[in-house]
Amino acid sequence: MTRNGRRRSRSRSPRGRGGPPASRYEIGKLQSLRPVQWSQVKLEPIVREPYRSKATYRRTEREVSEWRRSKEITTKGRDIPDPIFTFEESGFPAEIIDELRYAGFTSPTPIQAQGWPIALTGRDMVGIAKTGSGKTLSYLIPALIHIDQQPRLRRGDGPIALILAPTRELAQQIKQVADDFGRALKYKNTCLFGGGKKRKQQEDLEYGVEIVIATPGRLIDFLSANQTNLRRCSYLVLDEADRMLDMGFEPQIRTIIEQIRPDRQTLMWSATWPDVVARLVKDYLKDYAQINVGSLKLAANHNILQIIDVCQEYEKESKLSILLREIMAEKECKTIIFIETKKRVDDITRKVKRDGWPARCIHGDKSQNERDTTLNSFRSGRTPILIATDVAARGLDVDDVKFVINFDFPTTSEDYIHRIGRTGRCNNTGTAYTFFTPNNAAKARDLIDVLKEAKQVINPKLVELANMKVKNRGNRHMISRYPRERRASRSRSRSKSRSPIASRGRAARSRSRSPLRRSSIDRRSPARRDTRTRGGSVGRRSGSRDARRTRSPRRSRSDSRRRMLPVTRKASRSPPPSRSPVASRRNGRDRDQRNGRSVSRDRERDRERDRERDREQRDRDRERDRDRDRDRDRDRRRRSRSRSRSRSRSGGRRYGTGSNGNGRASSYDRY
Repeated sequence: MTRNGRRRSRSRSPRGRGGPPASRYEIGKLQSLRPVQWSQVKLEPIVREPYRSKATYRRTEREVSEWRRSKEITTKGRDIPDPIFTFEESGFPAEIIDELRYAGFTSPTPIQAQGWPIALTGRDMVGIAKTGSGKTLSYLIPALIHIDQQPRLRRGDGPIALILAPTRELAQQIKQVADDFGRALKYKNTCLFGGGKKRKQQEDLEYGVEIVIATPGRLIDFLSANQTNLRRCSYLVLDEADRMLDMGFEPQIRTIIEQIRPDRQTLMWSATWPDVVARLVKDYLKDYAQINVGSLKLAANHNILQIIDVCQEYEKESKLSILLREIMAEKECKTIIFIETKKRVDDITRKVKRDGWPARCIHGDKSQNERDTTLNSFRSGRTPILIATDVAARGLDVDDVKFVINFDFPTTSEDYIHRIGRTGRCNNTGTAYTFFTPNNAAKARDLIDVLKEAKQVINPKLVELANMKVKNRGNRHMISRYPRERRASRSRSRSKSRSPIASRGRAARSRSRSPLRRSSIDRRSPARRDTRTRGGSVGRRSGSRDARRTRSPRRSRSDSRRRMLPVTRKASRSPPPSRSPVASRRNGRDRDQRNGRSVSRDRERDRERDRERDREQRDRDRERDRDRDRDRDRDRRRRSRSRSRSRSRSGGRRYGTGSNGNGRASSYDRY
């Protein structure tokens, strides 16, 4: 149907207006959201009660500094409040303290002990701590107390606290914690993420919730449709902010922040803090305090044993099979395998299942029901092996994960730290295996720094890769394992791209460029000069044109071949080096183009490597066919046994299953 001569779009989504679907990186440009003119909007005043510690006595500055040094805590900013050592010193309501005791917490973690006083003062802050250190409660409990101080929501008001997360798994995990502790103060929350039931999320927003936990894309959908607003939002949390920027969410984050009132309180939390986030902090945080638990450098959890296996790409699958055989023999064998691409995740999952191990996979192409079912099965232990992309690298809170396998090394060292951080949570121990190939040599130095900081054993092969990268940094092609092949292939590709006419002209110019070179040839003996003149036309374009004209046309073919063979062998030799320094330099520069011997060696080496690669591929295909034939034979034997048992129960004769008179089974037995 048309309206006003224009075709109506069937899509009801604010992203689709009849054109191509918007990608994740273009959502912020395609939405109709505009910055709010806050000077023209009447805002509800924010109530902030001053924070007062309930400590029995005030600790001296020396005691506080010694405690921070023992917990490896560094702070940045003015007027940093003292940490709290017990839940009672925080001044939390009794319902919150009872819920903390019921959850099994005996005392605050270091990030909570120092982060709670800063968040309760109402200041902007940045918190950096290792995975599994309690960052979620560090910003969630101050959010509940901030909500308790504000006026109650009215119909049409948006949330008071907004928590942004990069992935739907992390958002759902934050919602579980918010359900447990928000129930004590009777505050409601909802989780907005792509793939969930949008109608239920819309009903929660219409009914009114104090806390919204959301991924950026789905929240922009609701804001664009005017189904919610952020005029009452005065508490903003960016969890795993560096990951959101890596995923390309910076335009969406900036669009969302422009919809929030300017007198808000903003908190950013992460396990790592790369330089890319500093720009966002400078733009949207004012007079902030920064707290860092652990090393200021890129640091991993010291409770994790890190094992680096330097191998080739084709060795990964066989090494994974051996490693899973050893892991599954352990009593606690819950394992996460991280792979870079979705297609490879599906392939490795099928291979692991074919080996007989229970495994399930999760990645971005899976539906929400499949992802929820897979995570529930992994948490309960029914499926001890989870194969995933980086969607499970952040915020996946499963306390009893004992092993992490990096089948593919991640693109950044920050992602590596988050991946291995899925084990060793809550002061438990874990083991992380990583397959490191020469293709990852550019990341070897950063990985060595992480291993040194965690006091791990460093593989000598990893050091060799790092040294090779540093030694050959000035030459691009030397990064490869085969620098000569890279040079030869580049020279061949360059020569192929040129015009044949131009190349012939350049070759002719290079041969006749120097008079010194011609004089060096003419200074030889007359016999040698004669053979050079006669044989130079065989197999190459060198030689005198007059000599080719003086050749007798009546000479027989066998005679000419017999006369030319020894001459050809002499002409294939490179001319002796000239005494002139100019000619010697030109000889060294054009030697490969003149006789072609080094290029032929490189081509032969390329062919040998291609033959080796084809041979390995044929071996893998043969092994796969053998496995498929074995499975087919096993299924055939199983079906024959079931048919024989059914015949024995029915007296040996059933309709369509007897003999056809010639000693063979009838055609019904095949179906």
